[in-house]
Amino acid sequence: MSRLVLFNKPYGVLPQFTDRGSAESPRPTLSAYIDMPGIYPAGRLDMDSEGLMLLTDDGRLQARISDPKYKMSKTYLVQIEGEITDDALYTLRKGVNLKDGLTLPATVERIEDPELWPRDPPVRFRKTVPDCWIKLTIREGRNRQVRRMTAAVGLPTLRLVRWQIGDWSVEGLAPGEWCRLQI
Repeated sequence: MSRLVLFNKPYGVLPQFTDRGSAESPRPTLSAYIDMPGIYPAGRLDMDSEGLMLLTDDGRLQARISDPKYKMSKTYLVQIEGEITDDALYTLRKGVNLKDGLTLPATVERIEDPELWPRDPPVRFRKTVPDCWIKLTIREGRNRQVRRMTAAVGLPTLRLVRWQIGDWSVEGLAPGEWCRLQI
């Protein structure tokens, strides 16, 4: 039986168990939250992103989750600077041309502000610049892809929360919490 851990990674936590950075100023890692030998992240989530990470002890499952050839969907709640336009939605839906090529088409919609946990530190607020939220689903996982996609349509990402991978969701898990599934 394989072990699968669903973890709500807080903002500022490295998506690995050790910090290979500076010994003088170590950064928080997964080991500060999860003490379960033999499991490894199935994919990454940038330090400045938060939300669902999957960890497993099953190499085949890890590959099925993280390898782009399987095209497992990943859904993000994204706070962007500015108001999303129909043109920007269209561009995201058809695929965005980035420096490393055209992205696959995404599923995207504008959503009401979601009820999420507070972020520490809070997202900057600018009285004169509006922001809004979108729900974006992709089927690939390039480096900082969602941030680069929103920037390419002129809407920088302020907050990025991975909400779902395939059928697994972070719903019900507070930042730093995890649950274990047997599959």
